[in-house]
Amino acid sequence: MLNETNFWLTTTPARSISAHPLPAQVDVVVVGAGFSGLSAALTLARGGARVAVLEAQTAGWGASCRNGGMVLTGMKLGVETLIQQYGRERARRMFELSLAAIDTVEDLAREESINCDFERCGHLEVAWKEAHFNGYARAAELMEKEFNHKVSVLARADQYTEIGSQLYHGALLDETSAGVNPARFVSGLADAAIRQGVDLHEQTTVLAIEKQASGFLVRTDRGSLQARQVFVGTSGYTGAATPALRKRIAPIGSYIITTAPLPEEMARRVIPNGRMIFDSKHYLYYFRLTPDRRMMFGGRAAFRPETAASIRESVPIMRQGMVDVFPELRDIPVEYAWGGSLDFAMDMMPHTGRMEGVDYALGYAGHGVAFATHLGMLAGKRLLGQPADDPLEGLPFPVYPLYWGKPWFLPFAGLYYRVLDLIS
Repeated sequence: MLNETNFWLTTTPARSISAHPLPAQVDVVVVGAGFSGLSAALTLARGGARVAVLEAQTAGWGASCRNGGMVLTGMKLGVETLIQQYGRERARRMFELSLAAIDTVEDLAREESINCDFERCGHLEVAWKEAHFNGYARAAELMEKEFNHKVSVLARADQYTEIGSQLYHGALLDETSAGVNPARFVSGLADAAIRQGVDLHEQTTVLAIEKQASGFLVRTDRGSLQARQVFVGTSGYTGAATPALRKRIAPIGSYIITTAPLPEEMARRVIPNGRMIFDSKHYLYYFRLTPDRRMMFGGRAAFRPETAASIRESVPIMRQGMVDVFPELRDIPVEYAWGGSLDFAMDMMPHTGRMEGVDYALGYAGHGVAFATHLGMLAGKRLLGQPADDPLEGLPFPVYPLYWGKPWFLPFAGLYYRVLDLIS
């Protein structure tokens, strides 16, 4: 039987919500209780700040628990593009930031005893076309030469040690990446923040953030509170309370199906070494095995944000994609299906900084498990007045054209990327 619900949520107890009164005043209000917000709040509280986290739903409700649990090196943009756009030195620091971000997830899981199945299993990028594979050698050379980071190029004849599929034309293997149960990790972050004294308010929608001489007045549907500083970490669910940020972030839908547990021998055939895997398309597939040997298979079944209808429509699309990649899974039942919204900036880069006096970290473009956690931590350090080495700070943050809240351009963007996949 198909459950139109998030598989990860079945692996962790439901959080109890404490509806307690808002404080009158705090040092910092954090908007959003996902990876970014909770990491920032934990850092701030460790530094002695009084922190209130305001979350419209429940902790981790958004993309933080709806993703595939891939903790990846690098960014959405490839290494050559990073160097061309930002220069060698800044590109090197950006790549090092991605490695530090994985360390941050690992360190937090260990320090706070978060049982989230974190494992340095590595990732595999598989070539959808031969032309894509032809670029892997150059990418591997650049990563080793410019970033001192070694990856392996696997020709098509050699890829079967890593993936039991004949669909692809070779692969790029990076053994530094990791996998995690994101629902357990974000729930563990919430618990850690509360233990540190963070005042978490779920089911509390921020309506407006008003700049005042002494800081900010934050208005919610449960009352208002004063804060010296505000941090926003709302990612693909950025809304009307922060209009300057909303018009810089597009919510892109991503959809996932999860099968029944695979027989052990079948699991070893399809993904022998338990890697996190994604392909080289713009309209990409990404997939992995869960700790209990389920195939978790996701992709851009539609660019629009998730709804009950779009999740239902995604199931046959994702199932056919899974069978195309792994024909032997044809008769394995799909048990779970869900969707979520990723946050894409127009330049496909993460962004941190301050806008209209409000601090933010947004735009993870599918690399949010690691980057959101790490950039939230760096934002917390900055708000405490501590040094935070962040090569992303100060990047131009472009505005989507004619965008004031409804992403009318998403169907056109989806068509554009489908065409790119055909002609690339």
